[in-house]
Amino acid sequence: MPNLETPMLTHDAIWQGIDRLASKHGLTPSGLARRAGLDPTTFNRSKRITREAKPRWPSTESLAKILDATATPFDDFVALVGGERGTADRPGGRLPFLPFDEAGASMLFDDSGFPTTEGWEEVEFPAIDDRYAYALEVRGDRMQPVYRDGDILILSPTAQIRRGDRVVMRDEGRELLAGTLVRKTAQRLQLAPFGGETEVTRRLAEVAWLTRIVWASQ
Repeated sequence: MPNLETPMLTHDAIWQGIDRLASKHGLTPSGLARRAGLDPTTFNRSKRITREAKPRWPSTESLAKILDATATPFDDFVALVGGERGTADRPGGRLPFLPFDEAGASMLFDDSGFPTTEGWEEVEFPAIDDRYAYALEVRGDRMQPVYRDGDILILSPTAQIRRGDRVVMRDEGRELLAGTLVRKTAQRLQLAPFGGETEVTRRLAEVAWLTRIVWASQ
């Protein structure tokens, strides 16, 4: 008797299927959106949850367009949805991981500062209730005395950021800067880098994304 069991079309599973479809065709989620004639940010990780941290589902129209653009039958997409778990539904205790000085490379983050599904290693970490969190390892003495060589920083792209928080900022030149948020207005952002360097000011238009450091091993 044939197996009629079908995978649950959960929020995580649907987005996982989209990520896998992109990877199958040698694309990032942004590249898949472009191929389908959609806005490149349509499938960014930041678009998968609302500002209130509630799940946001992809539209049926966007799904239909990516299936058409990749000539993928719906049954094949369902198979991608139902496979092994990916980073959007990763096992507890593991986080995407990279050395800090390698994290500025292109394609590792989407346009909103969420890690992509490609190019990351994993690190064991006690279960954290944040599916989008990731880890960066400090290398060298650039961040002393706040952080030392070998410290692991856990960052959350969904965490709210307030003045005085420790953050990582990426500017348009793909440079990563870690420091304390001094001030953020409607036009500018001011950061005090770790290590006693001069405060850095950027126009918001020059800031690709800003993410809060929620935990560090010290």
